[in-house]
Amino acid sequence: MDIALYDETERVKQQQLDLVKKLILATAKELGLDQNFEVSITIVDNDRIQEINREYRSIDRPTDVISFAIEDNDEEFEWIFDEEINENTNDLPRLLGDIFISIDKIEEQASDYGHSFEREFGFLTVHGFLHLNGFDHQTAEEEKEMFSLQEKILEENGLER
Repeated sequence: MDIALYDETERVKQQQLDLVKKLILATAKELGLDQNFEVSITIVDNDRIQEINREYRSIDRPTDVISFAIEDNDEEFEWIFDEEINENTNDLPRLLGDIFISIDKIEEQASDYGHSFEREFGFLTVHGFLHLNGFDHQTAEEEKEMFSLQEKILEENGLER
């Protein structure tokens, strides 16, 4: 497994980056994922996440977390998942995708919700990682499933509200 962490803001402490890795591992375990995967997490500021949101989602405002899943049924990448190719490359890591998290939104939302920076950072990390693994919250049923799983993982890792 390879968890690449990038802090473009230079505002995140090592202890907080270690927490992110711990939560990714805990979430992967909860989902029963093979540990042979790669994910990239980049911490950015509101200006940068607004650029990303505008460019890729046509929404011109900052958001808290954006996930780009490699396996999002994109026809451009279908060849990667061809059964014959996979049989010959099953030792290669599964590329899950990229997560971008706004440090400004972490600080803002932690204050708004009355919990710690770490709790909000953890929530956004797990949330983004679940999106990379096919979870969504477009319907009430999907939201209940995803948010219940997030809360379970956070609580098991000492990040209660």
